[in-house]
Amino acid sequence: MPIGLIALALGGFGIGLTEFGIVGLLPEIAADFRVSEPVAGYLVSGYALTVAIGALALTAAIVRFDRKKLLLSLMILFIAGNLISAVATSYEILMLGRIVAALCHGAFFSVGAVVATSMVAENKQGSAIAVMFGGLTVATVIGVPLGTFLGQQLGWRSTFWAISIIGVVALIGIQLLVHTSAAGAKTDLRSEMRAFREPQVWVSIAVGVLAFGGVVGAFTYIAFTLTEVSGFASSMVPWLLVLFGVGTFIGNWAGGKAADRSLNGSLIAIMAVLAAVLALFALTAENQILTLVSLVLMGTIGLATAPGLQVRIMQYASSAPTMAAGANIAAFNIGNAMGAWLGGLAIGAGFGFTSPLWVGSVVIAVGFLVLVAGTLAQRGSTAVPRAAEPDAVATSTV
Repeated sequence: MPIGLIALALGGFGIGLTEFGIVGLLPEIAADFRVSEPVAGYLVSGYALTVAIGALALTAAIVRFDRKKLLLSLMILFIAGNLISAVATSYEILMLGRIVAALCHGAFFSVGAVVATSMVAENKQGSAIAVMFGGLTVATVIGVPLGTFLGQQLGWRSTFWAISIIGVVALIGIQLLVHTSAAGAKTDLRSEMRAFREPQVWVSIAVGVLAFGGVVGAFTYIAFTLTEVSGFASSMVPWLLVLFGVGTFIGNWAGGKAADRSLNGSLIAIMAVLAAVLALFALTAENQILTLVSLVLMGTIGLATAPGLQVRIMQYASSAPTMAAGANIAAFNIGNAMGAWLGGLAIGAGFGFTSPLWVGSVVIAVGFLVLVAGTLAQRGSTAVPRAAEPDAVATSTV
């Protein structure tokens, strides 16, 4: 495994901590700045919205520059955003820091995905992306408890100081370990936008929205499911969510391996199993033992889609992968917002706290059908997935 992938994973870990580490600190932040809990929550939703916008807008603005320099610049932006948050004297300044940090999120993963795949052979691209996304999945496992623990012991600002330090380490790692040959050549926006002429790129985007919408929509309200349906004490919820986080780590790794072996075939199988897992979770949520199993499976199968979807969109847009990868990151975050909205509608309509699981299952089933239809259409056309363009293939694996 090229050591440069570790530097990219560390950057992903820091970004993941920025996204998730604040969740457990919202009560302290709300009290400090004298804002309501919902207003404090905007620090999370505002971040996600900025990620979706930045994944497209910022990537489009910077796509013509050298990729290694881009990664370094994005990490500097990330560090700056967290430093602003650490020294914020008002809620508005803290929100500004969150927005600055979030801008780099989508662009870092879109550019980083191109760089990661250029470091390895074609049959290892799924695993390479899984390593880079592994930092993000590790953050989902430890982000909330670590950020909460540190913030409760030393004040919520200490969490942002710690994340800033992680950003500096990642910056140094990228500078030293990601060689220019692995980063590939720069490109231009006009060339990159050609990727969206390929129908299979839009299939990948649609499946990304539906896959992540289904999982995140179910996960958003999982605390209510665990306490109101499964009967767990609220004090157990953070520890139960670790099971989901562990599942995401396993699923990210396994999904990358599966994508290397059979890209479309593995994605179709994963989507089918995921729809079934959410339906079974809804049916058995009153059983605590089965709920524990379902939590792990939901994380494992849910995140197994991420590497394959990223590889798929980049291979169908092989001559212009950066904007396509950014569009995929935006699709994930649009799906996150859509899923949470649909789950909330189901609860509000009186269908109970298992209804987000049912909604998620249906949404993913639709994604499964879209993917199957897209795969069948591809077999009848000349469009085939292929490796990244020659100038992006590494001559050195670092």
